[in-house]
Amino acid sequence: MPAHTTSPKGDHHKVLIVGAGAAGIAVASSLMCRDPSLDIALIDPADTHYYQPGWTMVGAGVFNAPSTARSMASTIPSGVRWIKAKVESFDPQAQALTLDDGRLLSYEQLVVCPGLKLDWEAIDGLSETLGRNGVTSNYRYDLAPYTWQLVQNLREGRALFSQPPMPIKCAGAPQKALYLSCDHWLRTGRLGNIQAQFFNAGAVLFGVADYVPALMEYIDKYAVDLQYSHRLVAVDGPARQATFIRTLPDGSSETRVQSFDMLHVVPPQVPADFIRNSPLADAAGWIDVDPATLRHRQFANIHALGDGINTTNAKTAAAARKQAPVVANNVLVALGRLPKLAHYDGYGSCPLTVERGKIVLAEFTYGGKLAPSFPRWLLDGRRPTRLAWLLKAQILPPLYWRCMLKGREWLAKPQTVVAEVQQ
Repeated sequence: MPAHTTSPKGDHHKVLIVGAGAAGIAVASSLMCRDPSLDIALIDPADTHYYQPGWTMVGAGVFNAPSTARSMASTIPSGVRWIKAKVESFDPQAQALTLDDGRLLSYEQLVVCPGLKLDWEAIDGLSETLGRNGVTSNYRYDLAPYTWQLVQNLREGRALFSQPPMPIKCAGAPQKALYLSCDHWLRTGRLGNIQAQFFNAGAVLFGVADYVPALMEYIDKYAVDLQYSHRLVAVDGPARQATFIRTLPDGSSETRVQSFDMLHVVPPQVPADFIRNSPLADAAGWIDVDPATLRHRQFANIHALGDGINTTNAKTAAAARKQAPVVANNVLVALGRLPKLAHYDGYGSCPLTVERGKIVLAEFTYGGKLAPSFPRWLLDGRRPTRLAWLLKAQILPPLYWRCMLKGREWLAKPQTVVAEVQQ
């Protein structure tokens, strides 16, 4: 059955999937690989599917932007119906949801993976100046090339890099932009005339302490002015000024205005509106799931994965790659087609691009426990290595398109850990 975009009013599907990002396509493919007879529909309004981990490399001139984009139609697994629409609301009691055009869809099993919302509007003045006045962000496809343009053109002055409060997609991405920019300026003999500043809303450079020593070596190498507890709240592009709120040790705060010649912004990130205002959300607005099975805590026929869930793992494509087979397995358990549940251990990965040609490969599970994919003699993720760069630059993109999105679970096959189905 070919993928298509029409759906009559009152449609019913065995499995409905909300969101066709990395998590949604991967879980649809994993389901089809396990049971090609499944009736699956995938809901997403977008025309284009993006390989978002590549945007850091676009911002450093390593990848070109079009290489990170493909048509959505080309990524939908064969046999899965694509419903090109937005979800308006959920009615889990009725096992149904409503689309923004008024159509009602019912389901036996629901998988929710809508990603999260980049809250650009939360920073006063930012939207009006993005993409000009030296203000950019690798968190947008159309802006990552502007980052590289700014990095190439800056000869002297002050370059600011911001990181908002957690949680965010790929917690290492704000400093990846910093390191790759500084590396270019160092290689071109300009770093001595450029003051790089990193304004981090948090209190630590990276959440897993084992990787911090290697990162601090690069902070020192690039003479970065590292500022903690600073949250970007406003940008005046024409005046080239950024306003931060600094939280002081006693809990009080002060305002700091900093001039800039280049500003790389990472926006605050929040649950999608249609999730936050739904019965699926916890008090903070994230989808409320069991951290191991990824089944909804209240509704047994709903699973969720990706950036929109309330688990404590890093919100990365690598996490979704591990989560998708777990959810696929457990949906089939719920349908009575498999006998054993699978558990997700919280795995996430963040390849920290500390310079062009070297990466600190952070891999960890729940609680910050290190979880290397390779033996330490081959690749020690706590140190910058060329092998990790090769992985990021040449292996991971085809792995994403040809394996993860196709249901081929290299290094991601789930472990089934429960002998009997839990009702």
